[in-house]
Amino acid sequence: MSRGIWNVLTLYHWEPNANSGKPMLALYEKGVGFESRYVDMLSFEQHRPEYLRINPQGTLPTLVHGELVFTESTAIMEYIDEAFEGPPLRPSHPRERWLMRWWGRFLDQFVGPSISMLGWSTFVAPALRHRDPRELAAAIERIPLAERRIAWSKAIHNTFSPQELAESRERIALGVRAVEQTLGAQPWLAGARYSLADIGGFNLMLGLPAMQPELVNESRTPRIMEWLRRIGARPAVRKAVALGRTPIMQRLAFLE
Repeated sequence: MSRGIWNVLTLYHWEPNANSGKPMLALYEKGVGFESRYVDMLSFEQHRPEYLRINPQGTLPTLVHGELVFTESTAIMEYIDEAFEGPPLRPSHPRERWLMRWWGRFLDQFVGPSISMLGWSTFVAPALRHRDPRELAAAIERIPLAERRIAWSKAIHNTFSPQELAESRERIALGVRAVEQTLGAQPWLAGARYSLADIGGFNLMLGLPAMQPELVNESRTPRIMEWLRRIGARPAVRKAVALGRTPIMQRLAFLE
């Protein structure tokens, strides 16, 4: 139940992975009811006028709580944990809360863009390349942020440079090593309890066994695989996965 005066809660999202999956899992973990608004990213619905009126940057996800609008998935998770009753998703110990935020920043800024680059090349671009080139060009032109226009164009046309791809693989490998090492010392990323750090890490890394099986697998990263399965077995994850509509979510088969 909300501590505020607003009762209407709406989450605009795409598939329950990467960015959109984070507030989904936080809401389900807290037991908070919300209205799900699926925004088809592959049809560029996030750049249509009706969505841009809600989020002028055309990014996903967006959480609307009463008259308040929230963007940026990691920050949305903290708002959800602060604004609603339910199991706490932030550690109470100051050091562990710092670790939670450290992991959020590290994953979002250092590892996340590289995983997105490879993910778009592996999963998103093949679903778009059969479309009319003129239609795609027009859709890209409507993207509000210049850097997103460049990223979408490179993904669709597979024009990431060898240097960009090599650097992304190095960043992902470093992130994978950091997570594997941490999980060897403690059960969860921020310490003894499941937290927003694990929700963010799970949504970001759940595609790696399919994208880079030589890097994330049972023999090389057993702790990551076990951690992904532990999180994947949580009821909140099952509820979020049920909101997916594309074959992209088939990459979760390894959790079974």
